[in-house]
Order: sequence, then C-alpha cells, then structure tokens
Amino acid sequence: MAGGHAQASTTPLLCLPLCLLVLLSSAQRATGMYLDAGGTHETFSGGTVPESFSVRSRNSSNSSGAGAAFCRLLSLQILDLSNNQLTGELPDCWWNLQALQFMDLSDNSFSGQIPAAKASHNCSLESLHLAGNGFTGTFPRVLKGCDSLATLDIGSNNFFGAIPPWIGTQVPSLRILSLRSNNFTGVIPVELSRLSKLQLLDLANNRLTGKIPVAFGNLTSMRNPEIVSSTASSLDGSTYQDRIDIIWKGQELIFQRTIRLLTGIDLSGNLLSQCIPDELTNLYGLRFLNLSRNHLSCGIPGDVGSLKNLEFLDLSCNELSGHIPQSISFLSTLSIFNISNNHLSGRIPGGSQMQTLTEPSFYRNNSGLCGFPLADCPTTSPASDEKTGEGEDQWLYYCVTAGVVFGFWLWFGLLFSVETWRCALLFSVDGMQSKIMKKVSHIDQFISKSSNDQYTM
Repeated sequence: MAGGHAQASTTPLLCLPLCLLVLLSSAQRATGMYLDAGGTHETFSGGTVPESFSVRSRNSSNSSGAGAAFCRLLSLQILDLSNNQLTGELPDCWWNLQALQFMDLSDNSFSGQIPAAKASHNCSLESLHLAGNGFTGTFPRVLKGCDSLATLDIGSNNFFGAIPPWIGTQVPSLRILSLRSNNFTGVIPVELSRLSKLQLLDLANNRLTGKIPVAFGNLTSMRNPEIVSSTASSLDGSTYQDRIDIIWKGQELIFQRTIRLLTGIDLSGNLLSQCIPDELTNLYGLRFLNLSRNHLSCGIPGDVGSLKNLEFLDLSCNELSGHIPQSISFLSTLSIFNISNNHLSGRIPGGSQMQTLTEPSFYRNNSGLCGFPLADCPTTSPASDEKTGEGEDQWLYYCVTAGVVFGFWLWFGLLFSVETWRCALLFSVDGMQSKIMKKVSHIDQFISKSSNDQYTM
C-alpha cells in the first residue's frame, strides 16, 4: 500500500512532458492543465487554452522539448515554475506568449542568455521573476518597450555589463527593480530617476562605481508614498499575488501582501564613492536605506531626520567622517541604525528613540565616537584649557599686528594720493624744521659765547 501510494503521488510529475505533448497534438481541441503545490491534477478541455499554469516546489526536471511546448499556449497569462530543479536554456519561442502577464522561473538552474524577441514582439508582461538561476549575458534587451512591466527581479544570476539608461524611459511602469547579486559594472544611470512609480530599487552586491545620482531625490513614489498604495494591477484579484524577496533588517524576507507598503533603496556591496547626496533626504516615504560596504566619504546628511518613515538605516563599512547629525534623534520609527567601520567622531546624539538603539556593534570601529551605548565622552582637562587660552592670546597678537600694519599703509597711501594732505604735511615738516634750526642756532651762539669768554680770561 505504501509503495502504491508513493507511485501514485509521483505519477503527475513523470507524465508532465507527455501530457504537454498530448496537449499540443490536436489543433482542433486545446487542452491544458494546472498542477499546484498540493499535487492536484486537473484537465481543462473545450476549445480554450488555460490562462494559468503552475508547477511549484515539485523538484521537477526540464527538457528543451517540454520548455518549447509552452510556446503554443498563446492565451497563457500566468506561468509559475519557481522552486524546482529545471535546467537548460530558454527557447527563442518563449516571447510568442503575447498574453503572458506573470512569469516566475526563479530558484531553478536555468542557464544561458535570455533569448531576443522579434521586432514585432508585443510585451504584455507585468511581473517577471528570474532570480536564483544561472542566466548570463547583458541586461535583457527583450524587456525594452515593456510598458506594463511593474516588477522585475533578475537578482542572483550572472548578468554583466552596464545597466542600460533606457530602463528609465522604455520600462516606465516599474515599481520594483531588483538587480542584486550580479556582475553589473559602470555607473548608476541617472535616467532611473525618471521612473515615477519606482518604490523599491535593489542594486546590491554588484560592481557599480561612481557616485549616487543626485537626481534620485526626485523619485516621485519615494517622495510621495501615498501614490504607491493607489497603484493597481490587472493581476489584482487573481490567484497570484506579486511578491519580492529582499534583505530586510539583516534577514532575507519575502514580501507579498504588504509589498505596496515597502519603499526603499539598497545600494550596498558596490564600489560607490564620493558624498551621500543631501537630496536623498527628500525621499520622505523611505522605510529602509542601505548604503553599506561602499567607499562613500564626507558626512551623514544633516537633514536625515526628515525621513520620518525610516525603519532601517545602514551606512556601515564606508569612509564617512564628522559628527552624527542631531536630527537622527527625530526618527521615531528607526529600529536599526548601523554606522560601524567609518571615521565618525563626537558624541552620539541623545533622544528617546536613540536610547532604544543599544547594540554597541552598530557603532564600533569609529575611534572618535563616544556616549551611550559606548563609553562616556571625556571631560575637558585643565591642560587643554591652558592650551586653548594660549591659542586665543596668540591669535589676538596676530590680529593686533595685522591691524597696525594695515592702518599704517592705509594712512600712508592716502597721504600720497591726496594733494592737500601731502602739502599740509610738507608745510608742517618745514615749520618743525625751522623751529628746530632756530633752537639749534641759539645753542650754537651760546656755546660760541662761552668759548670766547674762556679765552678772554
């Protein structure tokens, strides 16, 4: 009985390629099937192709013939083959599925490049998940012109090259863009700031260089989070809900029903440099911001306290310097604040919310930081007070000397440039000289008279 039950439970999987061939063998009668995670097997017939097909978490294998078989399901709208052991490359005919809106091939072992589409290709995709495979090549050009594409997750693959600027104009409906854990290089295109509906940008763990675009401060949905909740999709109300897998507060989590409440930027694990743009503090809807493990310098933006919805801020492993802005204490929702491995100094700001961030490791390797939860800041010593007084006296001496020199040359310059002053000075000098000469002549006469009287005697 046990052996028969095991055989019966695996029969649908062994028959999957055969069922597909039977499905496509008749041009007069279209037949489809839906295989869910529970293993139920249903057959639909009567002249219409099924609108959804799912084989999830069944450890199924794949062959090129079975993959190509899907290309004739022209009315297919939802395709979910995630979390299996499917291998091989995608056939060129996949993009013939003109009605396909949701496609999830994530967490398999697919490889090769994403096939190109014909010039007449009409992209109807709204959600595409290819994460967790072995796809390679540059960013898929087949997505150019996908006006309805809202979610794109191609993370954890082997894509390389630059992120194309045309994403900002040719995929205008993007709400979620995840390119994490690939080999993308070059700078972050400033054109991404044109994605007015973008609410989540994940470019972590690539090899991106340059600076964070200042124009990111203009991302509309991140500035005005109420726009996100009003965004609708044609997949709403179906058996499938869009989802995204991100690193949230140090843990890998899947967001599904609450995806529209998720707003954030993750640029960690790259080679970004220069300052953190102050304009990022205009993104009032941000719930998380991760800029860790880069080469960012300068200081933390002083107006960081304006990000009232921020729950997770990670700036660790950079080259930031200066003080922690006092405005950080205004973030009442902040629960993770990691600034370790930088060059920050000064006292850690106080405040009720900062008193809850008690993990010392989040502040470590900043030799100049002090205050709770680290050691108390040292008090000012008398020696330092004396040095300060000496410094003030020295500066006073320099200022007085500079004032005297400047005043002398100012008076001297005016004297020789104004004729009346110059004549008055010369007359005064002549008068003084004549007085001196008269006194000298009197003294001379007195000396001469004294000498004559001495000789007469």
